[in-house]
Amino acid sequence: MSAWREFFILNRVIILFIYGQVFFLLGLAIIWQSRRHSRLNLARSLGWLGMFGLMHGLHEWGDIFIPIQAEYLSEAWVDILLLVQVILLALSFACLFQFGVETLRPFYPHLPWIQVIPAGLLLVWFTAFIWVSQVARWDAARLFGQANIWARYLLGFTGALVAALGLSYQARQQIQLQEFSHIARMFRIASVALVFYAIFAGLLGPAGPFFPADRVNGEVVFDLLGLPPELLRSLAGLVLVISVVRGLEIFDMEVDRRLEEMEQAQILLTERERVSRELHDGAIQTVYTAGLMAESVRKKMDGANPLARRLDRVISALQHAIRDLRQFIGELEPDTTTQNLAEGLRQLAEDPHLQTLIKVNMTVNCDEDDLLPPARTAHVLAIVNEALSNVVRHAQARRVWLVAERHNGQLAVMVADDGQGIPERYVAGFGLRNMRDRARLLGGTLRFEPRAPRGTQVLLTVPWEEAR
Repeated sequence: MSAWREFFILNRVIILFIYGQVFFLLGLAIIWQSRRHSRLNLARSLGWLGMFGLMHGLHEWGDIFIPIQAEYLSEAWVDILLLVQVILLALSFACLFQFGVETLRPFYPHLPWIQVIPAGLLLVWFTAFIWVSQVARWDAARLFGQANIWARYLLGFTGALVAALGLSYQARQQIQLQEFSHIARMFRIASVALVFYAIFAGLLGPAGPFFPADRVNGEVVFDLLGLPPELLRSLAGLVLVISVVRGLEIFDMEVDRRLEEMEQAQILLTERERVSRELHDGAIQTVYTAGLMAESVRKKMDGANPLARRLDRVISALQHAIRDLRQFIGELEPDTTTQNLAEGLRQLAEDPHLQTLIKVNMTVNCDEDDLLPPARTAHVLAIVNEALSNVVRHAQARRVWLVAERHNGQLAVMVADDGQGIPERYVAGFGLRNMRDRARLLGGTLRFEPRAPRGTQVLLTVPWEEAR
């Protein structure tokens, strides 16, 4: 026996531990970083890859811990542990297969039946396993050995290849289009790693008494290369983990892009309202005053005055300018005539962009038929929208509570989060100043307070009806 081969045999436990750890970390990384509500199709299928990593890691650790437990447990209990281990192997490969199918589904909408292929093959494998165990009466070693081989052939080899194809499609036709070129490169590397994994884990399994397991298996590769198949699988898995974890940066980039879109939308809305107020309070009043002065002068002229006709045209032009300015102001202001407060708050809370980033719980104790005046509704919704945007941008919170209720002629709105709280010293930016200005226009109060045990709460209190 060569020293190289002897080294790997002596350190097989370490190799198995690293192998299991690589895939277990893959599952943890995906579950920790993936975004379930992402716009990307890939996000909706990554959970299957995460489940594959977790279950496959547990399966490989079984090769370490089951022999240790065999020293203390009865043979029946050891057989149960081996049964659980081989079932974990089949389930992990089925999850990998399902991941590949889910990544391919958007590109083959006319083939909806492909999503049941992994479950169908798993059912075939499990049915054959039950039949052999009950009818053929094989001993445990033979039964679990061949169940292991067929799980690799039916589910592992084909599943890894389908997953590689799906990742390649996503990188080329979805992610690449979103200008994330380095992210697409990571997923292409991951797809190549899955191809090698399909060979090392799907074809190079335990030796068996049938073709091709009797000719191509892990023992033959070990004799030929001097490298155990577990080491080759670990290397393929390590490349897969690194590339997938690097590729998961796409979700952080997607969040940053959405935050930027939210900020731009809020800035645009605020600027439109500022221009609208300035036109209403400034330009339109000036033009209206000029019109009154022109009319006053016109009344003092008789019809024979040669300037009268010209002054009439000036008055007509000023009236036309006032109509245009009022129409322009109406186009700048948000349309709230058909939206009551409860509907507006519900739309803010259920905004898919917001729900992707944070969980919002809403409670509204206001009568749906009891409408807040439209102009006041627009200001309240703008304040709440800015508060929610601030939570997403600065609080690093996981949950938000939005509560609105009417009591004794007052509307009270609370936006509370479980984030990092308000700094002891902070400078109010444009958004906070705008919120306070709106509250003052409504004749109400706006307070920012710490929330126990952590977080911040924004408390808005305004009269339901406008002061007369």
